[in-house]
Amino acid sequence: MLTDTTQSPNVAASPLPSQNVHWTKGFWKDAEELNSEVTIPQLKKMFESPEISHVVENFRICAGETKGKFGGTDFGDGDFYKWMEAAMYSAVENQEEEQLQELEKYIALIGKAQEADGYISTKQIISDRGRTNPTRFENINDFEVYNFGHLFTAAALYKRLTGRESLLKIAEKAAGCLEQMYRTSEENGHVKTAVCPSHYMGLIELYRVTDNIKYLDLAERAIELRDQVIDGMDDNQDRIPLKKHEKIIGHAVRANYLYAGVADLCLEREDDEYLKVLHRIWRNLTDQKLYLTGGCGALYNGASPYGDFFHHQLVHQAYGYEYQLPNITAYNETCANIGLVLFAYRMFQLEPKVEYMDVIERVMCNANLAAVSLDGKKFFYENMLRREEELPYKLVWPTQRSEYILSYCCPPNLARTIAESSEYTYLVSSDKVYFGMYGASEASFKLNNGADFTIVQETKYPYEGSVIMRIENRTPDREVSLMLRIPGWCEHACLKTDKTIKKYDHSCSGTYIEYKIPQETNTKIELILDMPVRLTIAHPMVEETANQAAVERGPLVYCLESVDAGNHQLSDLYLSPEDQFDPVDIQIHGRKIKALLGEFRRIVYEEKRTDDLYQRLPKYHFDKQDVKLIPYFAWDNREYGQMRVYLPLLLEPLKGGKE
Repeated sequence: MLTDTTQSPNVAASPLPSQNVHWTKGFWKDAEELNSEVTIPQLKKMFESPEISHVVENFRICAGETKGKFGGTDFGDGDFYKWMEAAMYSAVENQEEEQLQELEKYIALIGKAQEADGYISTKQIISDRGRTNPTRFENINDFEVYNFGHLFTAAALYKRLTGRESLLKIAEKAAGCLEQMYRTSEENGHVKTAVCPSHYMGLIELYRVTDNIKYLDLAERAIELRDQVIDGMDDNQDRIPLKKHEKIIGHAVRANYLYAGVADLCLEREDDEYLKVLHRIWRNLTDQKLYLTGGCGALYNGASPYGDFFHHQLVHQAYGYEYQLPNITAYNETCANIGLVLFAYRMFQLEPKVEYMDVIERVMCNANLAAVSLDGKKFFYENMLRREEELPYKLVWPTQRSEYILSYCCPPNLARTIAESSEYTYLVSSDKVYFGMYGASEASFKLNNGADFTIVQETKYPYEGSVIMRIENRTPDREVSLMLRIPGWCEHACLKTDKTIKKYDHSCSGTYIEYKIPQETNTKIELILDMPVRLTIAHPMVEETANQAAVERGPLVYCLESVDAGNHQLSDLYLSPEDQFDPVDIQIHGRKIKALLGEFRRIVYEEKRTDDLYQRLPKYHFDKQDVKLIPYFAWDNREYGQMRVYLPLLLEPLKGGKE
């Protein structure tokens, strides 16, 4: 399990054991196989290369196996632990003992690099050699605690998946070192907030896998100590006390990791004030700061919303003001989007509501899958919603996917997320099974009430809305309810059984419908989610999408690339509410994709437009233009060109409406 909450006192729905659920074919199985066969080996090559990332080389220098200077990023250790997490999950899923043995060699290397008191961060170990006073934990931007946190998470997962304690022993020593750091800093009155605080989740997973209460106590104390930070910053969400947080602000990865960690703590220990914070933050994020694709953290650089004339702060990859959601410069770092999945997943376990799972599915199907190319080798760091071929300004990150990015935190984070994606299919309570992401899969269940059974899903979701569920090998004397998710986007659904057909209208959108499994040993039901193409507009205060609409079908956001629009300027293409779209199967890079064929209007200016900032509207007329929209996750896999999610609307009187 990614997070084992089966014994957590405040859990309402907990995950299945990892080995109990598997994708079998189709959309997510294809993504999982590409991740295992291409992406994970590709990342290993990058981490192994002294010339590219220098990450494994840093461990070898620390272990005394080679000589040299530190190279790469401060957070490279943590990124390697994320890759290890992806590799171990893939190895167990695919029964690859050779890969597990390779991981054991890496674990032995990390153990050799670790210092006697448990400290393990290669930059400081290498840099401090020959110094009288070590530089440990002096600068929060050295990412030492971030590295520790991902070590804890990987070690807990490795123990659950394999039963092996080799990495766990290293992690527990490191946790002891971290505990000493917090104790010393508290005594000295110099408490600091760790950036990208992965260690809250990591420590709580150590507690869950070892049952050692000191790790839970340390996580709780670390969160409490945030309020004692001197000269805190909105960038790190520590300028005001945590329980006074009203809005999600600052660096998006740091924020999402923070609130995911607080949600983890709430699963273990009751705290109504923290729960209120989580609810306030969730509403602010999802109601006013979330992109249609599930991307979050809109700004390359933004002023803190809590700042004023005297406390103005510039925040990198930031949550901005409410409804501040630009498209060309949309940042949406992949790690922030993954952090939102972690946050939503824990919120769902506290209270199994459809809205949390809807967000997980939206991020996973759109923003996350868009971050990796269809060949599994190239990655986006930031995830824009509009690309122009040329810009009059320079962006930090490339507008095409790259094999290697200087900040290589996102690719391994994405690899572990896709490797573990099957865990988002089901969560359970004592007598209920909550459906998460739909997909062709097989899962075995043993509920606390004694129910024992298997569910096999047969579906082409997310391209088609029919989900056939077969309940097999069931012990007939235990009551079980299937909680079937009706996504918020679905306005009409139908549940078919051998004996009945029940229809649901828009009043059931965004809710769970309960189906009690009958006493028969084997049962078959079919849930049909209506999937018409729909046009989506943003709130009027989202200035950059005024008089524009996006195209969606099911959980997928669609986009238009210039190659699919006659290579015309996409800003000259208009869609109408009356446009019809035909779903068709196409292939990109050998991957079967469901595209949408349609016809837009193309504005043709009868006078040449100038480059003036403001100019008179030229005379124009409209021509018809055939277009083909593709899922957002599949863009940037062909020739370089423009891309848009939001397209100008040509608003005409609807048929049957008033002129």
